[in-house]
Amino acid sequence: IFELVERPDDIGFIQTRDRAILELLYSSGLRVGELAALRMDSMNLKEGLVKVEGKRKKERIVPVGRSAADALRTYMVERALLKKDTDHLFLNRMGTPLSGRSIRRIVVKYARLTGISGKVGPHILRHTFATHLLHEGADLRVIQELLGHSSLSSTQVYTHLDLRKLIDIYDRSHPLAKRKRGEK
Repeated sequence: IFELVERPDDIGFIQTRDRAILELLYSSGLRVGELAALRMDSMNLKEGLVKVEGKRKKERIVPVGRSAADALRTYMVERALLKKDTDHLFLNRMGTPLSGRSIRRIVVKYARLTGISGKVGPHILRHTFATHLLHEGADLRVIQELLGHSSLSSTQVYTHLDLRKLIDIYDRSHPLAKRKRGEK
């Protein structure tokens, strides 16, 4: 995933845009439609925050990592050179807002260039975002809020823990597990 996100160069409009898209998808866990709908005023890069309008017009604030914020700043410089009268954040060469389908094509393009095959799309970055947070110890309810899920059961679908990780967490967290196995 890191190689995918870092694949586009930071040179030129298309590459800086694509890098910003990939970084933001992985850094924030946004849905492709949420990313496509972002406006210039959605961004608060000084604070590292993005205002997102989720499903059913539910608004949330999502933090953005430093790398994604840097990629967005670089892209915004290139974007300003287009001098288009739209406040949509992500545009094509003609200055038209990108659709969800266009964003999917961008993700697939860089996945293929990176050697990732199989079913690939923006949603894999959303899943990876949630799974990496969980692996690093983030609370499931925090992940739920970041993803904009109304139900915790929706969030659980996104989280893939391997058995070794589950046992490790259990052994560190449960009072009875702290005793040696087999002791009474």
